Amino acid sequence: MASRRFLTRDDALMISQPRLRRILGRGRSAASQLVLPFAARSRDRQKWFRRAIVAATSALVAAILASSPWGRYGVSASASSVRQVVRTILGLPRPREEIDDDWKRYRLLGIEASRRGLDRVDAEADPPMKKLMRYAGLDPDHGLLRWGNYDQTLLLPSTVFEADDSGRSYRFRPFSHSIWLRNLTLRSGVLMFFLVPDGPGLGEAIRGTTGIPVETSRQTINSWGLRGPEPDPQAPFRVMVLGDSYMQGMFIGDEDTPPECLRRYLEARVGRRVSVLNTGVLGYSPEQYYYSLITFADRFPPHFVVVSLFCNDFGDLHTVATRGQGDWDEAKYWLEKISAFCAAREWPYLFVSVPYTPGMLGKRKAGFYPGLISNALDVNSLSMLDPTDSFIDAHLDLVIEGQRRRARPMGCPLFNDVIGDGHFSPLGSRVWAESVGRRLLLIMGEAQARRDAAGVPRRGPDVLGAREGTGDR
Repeated sequence: MASRRFLTRDDALMISQPRLRRILGRGRSAASQLVLPFAARSRDRQKWFRRAIVAATSALVAAILASSPWGRYGVSASASSVRQVVRTILGLPRPREEIDDDWKRYRLLGIEASRRGLDRVDAEADPPMKKLMRYAGLDPDHGLLRWGNYDQTLLLPSTVFEADDSGRSYRFRPFSHSIWLRNLTLRSGVLMFFLVPDGPGLGEAIRGTTGIPVETSRQTINSWGLRGPEPDPQAPFRVMVLGDSYMQGMFIGDEDTPPECLRRYLEARVGRRVSVLNTGVLGYSPEQYYYSLITFADRFPPHFVVVSLFCNDFGDLHTVATRGQGDWDEAKYWLEKISAFCAAREWPYLFVSVPYTPGMLGKRKAGFYPGLISNALDVNSLSMLDPTDSFIDAHLDLVIEGQRRRARPMGCPLFNDVIGDGHFSPLGSRVWAESVGRRLLLIMGEAQARRDAAGVPRRGPDVLGAREGTGDR
């Protein structure tokens, strides 16, 4: 057997550097392999233990995400955000279908989270409050949880509202009679409304609670599931009003809602029967306005469409009004669908912003609201109305009158300030109706005058008759 020859210094000097590195490397590799069996087993156990810890942690995180509504939403939202980043890099628009899917996931998340909150409220409520919630249909077994107010989840009484899965999310129950309760506070984390049935059981239902009926707020729903008198699709002059709680009329009676005041204003000036369809429902926003329009368009073809808008149609009320931060793209999508729908049928339309009280009586930041609405929409300025100045003038008239009687009004009499509510009072509804009615008649009179000057034959009924275009002059 040949003897093993060790590498001498002279030999090393004759070996090239790359070859020497290879030899030494093999030596280190060999040395590293000289591990005792028990040490190798220990090292393998530690390696598998670390892998098991990572796998168990991943499984736990996945289970938490799967069991949590916010976790599931976060995963899907993150995936959507990644896709959108890629589209932005490639210059591709986001498909509307994906936007709608994101909204659907977000709304289902809100409903699931609110349902858990409602269970907690019911568990913590005292017996009188539980009895009132059951009477109203706000208890966990009957409460109607639906999306509204742009991005919120609302708990609605199922005795007054019902679900609508065709776009509006919810609607009034036809032939229902209800009344508002105030002075009820629940730390629930759920946005609930105490518009309750106005019937013989109300007195017993509120016994033992702090609820107080607002006697002037009784509400009647017609056979169409809308507030107000029965619509007349054959009326010589028909107006459809789209909107939210301002048009529904919070805490005021049937005769004092803005659409009903508009009907009386128009009838007094055109001398003909007028029917105004009030599709306003609390919590509605532009998407629901659009679906209200297409729901009733064929059943009640209007001569004019009025769209009432407020700050919370675009996001958080205060943030929109004071900083202009809102989801203007989403609102633009639905409002322009409304304008396109009306234009295709040659129906004049008018977007009307509800005055923001702090901006009306304090610092006015009209560049944010309603200014950003006009910036976002591609519509003619004739079709947009900001009645803030009309409200300021009316407020000053009322203040001056009160001072003369030495009874200056508290707050602004055009809103429900006396009960701490920011919606129109009966006086505010009338100011709104006068401002909107005058613009409406002017637009229709101008359009008719233009057609007459061009020699275009009149089509359909002569809505304004001999007094067309006069406004309230």
